[in-house]
Amino acid sequence: MPVGTQATVKTQSPDELMALGVEIILGNTYHLYLRPGPDLIARAGGLHKFSGWPRSILTDSGGYQVFSLKALNKITDQGVEFQSHLDGSRHIFTPENVIEIQRKLGADIMMPLDICSEYPMEHRQAVNDVNRTLSWAKRAKSKWVETGNDSDSPDNQILFGIIQGSIYEDLRQNCLEKIVDIDFPGLAIGGLSVGEPREDLIRILDFMAPLLLDDKPRHLLGVGTPEDILDAVYYGIDMFDCVMPTRNARNGTIFTRRGKMTLKAAVYAEDFRPIDPQCGCPACRGFTRAYIRHLLSLGEILGLRLTTAHNLFFYMQLMRDIREAIAKHRYREFRENTLKELSSGVENLC
Repeated sequence: MPVGTQATVKTQSPDELMALGVEIILGNTYHLYLRPGPDLIARAGGLHKFSGWPRSILTDSGGYQVFSLKALNKITDQGVEFQSHLDGSRHIFTPENVIEIQRKLGADIMMPLDICSEYPMEHRQAVNDVNRTLSWAKRAKSKWVETGNDSDSPDNQILFGIIQGSIYEDLRQNCLEKIVDIDFPGLAIGGLSVGEPREDLIRILDFMAPLLLDDKPRHLLGVGTPEDILDAVYYGIDMFDCVMPTRNARNGTIFTRRGKMTLKAAVYAEDFRPIDPQCGCPACRGFTRAYIRHLLSLGEILGLRLTTAHNLFFYMQLMRDIREAIAKHRYREFRENTLKELSSGVENLC
């Protein structure tokens, strides 16, 4: 799911996103809480009406911002006191009011407040983070049930439980078992996109794969690259969100079936081929590498729109291909072939 931090996926309209095949986007609870505020969004009829996005929305809890803006916050058992990065004002997030905020936002899927452990972290501190995450999860579930009407209904803002534990297998298993006992409609795995080696990501997913429930959707928060997605699906993950396709697009980095292309590079100044002749996105159907590079070098908005559309189309097509391979019982072969092609180099793209 593309990330729409401020209730918008940068440079793309809702109609354009739907044309690219996007089914669900992610909104950022922390940023939407600060601007324009949950009460205003509620008066507008919720995020769907406010933003004009008719399909599904997932909102995060603000827990990652607790991690990334740690210099501005203070964490206690009750919640997080933080200072706005916008104007310095002080605010408090608790497991309960984060649920209330997301109720007002009107998201289809909500995440509870959690502690995203930084990397590297000693085992002892990671234990503390897991214990606090579990305590907050119980409080969030209680508030979700209290504020919902028929809260177990899939169409009534379902709540996922988040599994933390850094790179420690014993903590991951403990957290998973207790999150399962709390009985959330879905499961999310956090804390695996915070700078740890890729080997640890794969090791933890491999370890957790047989422990995950088959009857609940499984979301991997903040991941990631096409390679990470292909591997994570192999280990049973269903859902992903990441800023990578859109953020990289705005920096001129393009994802292709043969790896990443740095479109701002001088080598493309007179390259009059499409980004990928086999791609069906708006950028590849009507424009050349040289022209899009020209737009990017001047900071023209059209350049950002085209690169973003291409990257999102690439990710949506990858997910379509993954689903098709699973349906045909040939995912292992598809994964191996796709990983091999991704590493073959864009100089071979034709």
